[in-house]
Amino acid sequence: GVLTCALPILEARMEQLAKEDICLAFSGGVDSSLLLKTAADAAAHTGRKVYAVTFDSRLHPSCDLEIARRVAGELGGIHEVITVDELEQESIKNNPVNRCYLCKRHLFSRLAELAEARGIRYILDGTNEDDMHVYRPGIRALKELGIISPLAELHITKAQVKALASEYGISVASRPSTPCMATRLPYGATLDYEVLRRIGEGEAYV
Repeated sequence: GVLTCALPILEARMEQLAKEDICLAFSGGVDSSLLLKTAADAAAHTGRKVYAVTFDSRLHPSCDLEIARRVAGELGGIHEVITVDELEQESIKNNPVNRCYLCKRHLFSRLAELAEARGIRYILDGTNEDDMHVYRPGIRALKELGIISPLAELHITKAQVKALASEYGISVASRPSTPCMATRLPYGATLDYEVLRRIGEGEAYV
């Protein structure tokens, strides 16, 4: 069924990319975990390295970083962390409508610098087919920076990603996604770490 055709296509694409070292934006969620697993398997054949790079960001729950570190270890990537403070950017502070674009551009520019310093041309991220059909302003930033999204490119949907991840026995296959904390506040509201911290604590309590 869906699995049998999606898997060989994804594996073939990864074999192609893993002819060189790869940088992967790695959140520890199911999309990037599937990519890391297939990339690490391919790199094992080609003798290349896969860097799984997690953003340590104030707008994402810190438990994500721990999960990402653990999962990267399980799947075989070299885990790296880029620490970012999104609110250093004045343009993001007031939670503008295009905040995801500005933020992704900021994050992935940092990732591109890390890749360039290592002579790495291929930067991957876990955007899937379904993400292409909803309002995801961040995707424009990825395109502008030349980031490769193999799942979207191969039209692999979220449902297929979850099925493939459990096929591979990836521990986070059923983990819900953790959207950025800025999504909790209306556009135009001033983003303030104290408010976001309280929201985070309230959500953790619930």
